[in-house]
Amino acid sequence: MSSPFLEPILRHLNSEPSRTWSLVITFYGDAILPRGGSVGLQTLAEVLGGMGVNDAAVRAAVSRLAADGWLERRRLGRNSFYRLAEKGAGTFAEAARRIYGPHAAGVEDDRLRLLLLPPEMAREPAREALRAAGYGAALPDLWLAPWDRTVPAEARTAIALEARAGTAEARRLAALAWDLEGIAASYRRFLEPFGEVSGRMPEAGLPGLESLVARLLLIHEYRRVVLRDPFLPHGMLPADWPGGEARRACADLYARLLPASEAWLDAHAADEDGPLPAPGAELWRRFRDDM
Repeated sequence: MSSPFLEPILRHLNSEPSRTWSLVITFYGDAILPRGGSVGLQTLAEVLGGMGVNDAAVRAAVSRLAADGWLERRRLGRNSFYRLAEKGAGTFAEAARRIYGPHAAGVEDDRLRLLLLPPEMAREPAREALRAAGYGAALPDLWLAPWDRTVPAEARTAIALEARAGTAEARRLAALAWDLEGIAASYRRFLEPFGEVSGRMPEAGLPGLESLVARLLLIHEYRRVVLRDPFLPHGMLPADWPGGEARRACADLYARLLPASEAWLDAHAADEDGPLPAPGAELWRRFRDDM
């Protein structure tokens, strides 16, 4: 898609390591799950074509995702339709809470939960579960997270301790457990193209497909950094932490792109039964805590 508006985003996308299969997952999670979860390959190819991805790359990506259990395929005549399998839907549902839902970054509760894994524990499964739950490892067997973070079942027998976020020791632990400087740099890289795009967006909005492509690239890039953010209390964050600014920019641009992008899906996207069903009300509540 040749678009002066999309140029900064596509330039940013092409400067970062990215895979077609990851764009496919973003499309399903952001736009298709709220509408029943299934869409035709033709629609998928048209949308990703707007990002500069050719049909052959799209077909290769969905074949790989189906083989790996992320997508399920259904054929009707010469047409193929794909939906997120349980594995893919569950993974995106967990990510969606962190992307669109109320943020815990900078929460007032400054307590940290420290978990020490004892020698008798099955430590590798516990480490994997803790990592997936958003814990960071200051040492191989010392994990920490904000107090309200759930303790996974695999780590329930760990020795639990409490620390306060404002202390120098807690800040040192956080610096060991998470690459906060790297996450901050990623937020700033996100803000560069999307801040430019937001400032250049016409008052009347964008055409439908262009809006959808911009919306998907926005979420694709935001997802890549926000899922690495541990959402620590203020006392543990570096000065000038850009996470809040990035979230506000994402929420604002998403709200401006949503109506036209959904109108395009109404008119052009189809599943096995015809035009996609209307999205649920949850779609329109995304980022509402930031508006």
